[in-house]
Amino acid sequence: MIFYLISILVVIADQLAKYLIRLYLPVGETLHVWGFLLTHYENAGMAFSLFQGYARLFAVAAVLFVMGVFYYRKKAGEKRFLMEAGLGFLVGGAVGNAIDRILFGRVTDFLVSSSGNGILNLADHAINIGIVLLFLDAGVGYVRRFKRK
Repeated sequence: MIFYLISILVVIADQLAKYLIRLYLPVGETLHVWGFLLTHYENAGMAFSLFQGYARLFAVAAVLFVMGVFYYRKKAGEKRFLMEAGLGFLVGGAVGNAIDRILFGRVTDFLVSSSGNGILNLADHAINIGIVLLFLDAGVGYVRRFKRK
């Protein structure tokens, strides 16, 4: 259940935030809100603006990824919390960005990285969280197996 809850909440939060950015902040404009730097950027490629113009192809890749996660979850035996939460964040992020790519041919980014390494959106951050949770799940699994020996 946590998988579906996280996936749906990520998609809703991501799409709502992107809608508000598109509505109130013109492309290229910057705004400071509650200590966050927001800059409206439209990315027709992938991370770091690579492969511009292939957004719809990346949407297909996202759909295939989501299908793969559902297949994996169906075949996986034990449903561990960290794994389910991590996969939920990954799927929510993939779907959030795929919606933009399908509807607009590009992804709306707006969260300026404090390290200056780019402009992201909530879906991108959800994907990063999902990856961290899956690594944590793998680490916990390794420790449990190590303790049994």
